[in-house]
Amino acid sequence: MDLKVMFTTFGMIFLAELGDKTQLATFAFAAESKTRLAVFLGSAGALILTSLLAVLFGSALAKLVPPNYIKMGAGALFVILGLWMLLFPGGK
Repeated sequence: MDLKVMFTTFGMIFLAELGDKTQLATFAFAAESKTRLAVFLGSAGALILTSLLAVLFGSALAKLVPPNYIKMGAGALFVILGLWMLLFPGGK
């Protein structure tokens, strides 16, 4: 196992997830639930499943498309979505 890749991935995902909608939804569920363990297990299970899907689809896509194109495409998508949110905030 490549520990550098593991710790880099952990750090990047940890920072990206701080304060996002998933964390806020989990916060809200925990605040209104008496079974915090169930909230933790449900939230952790969902994150594990989405990570598994990302790894499986990412590795399959990397066989068809060079990884640097995937990185550029992901970066471009983040920029486009960020601009979209700035230009069309969706408020009433």
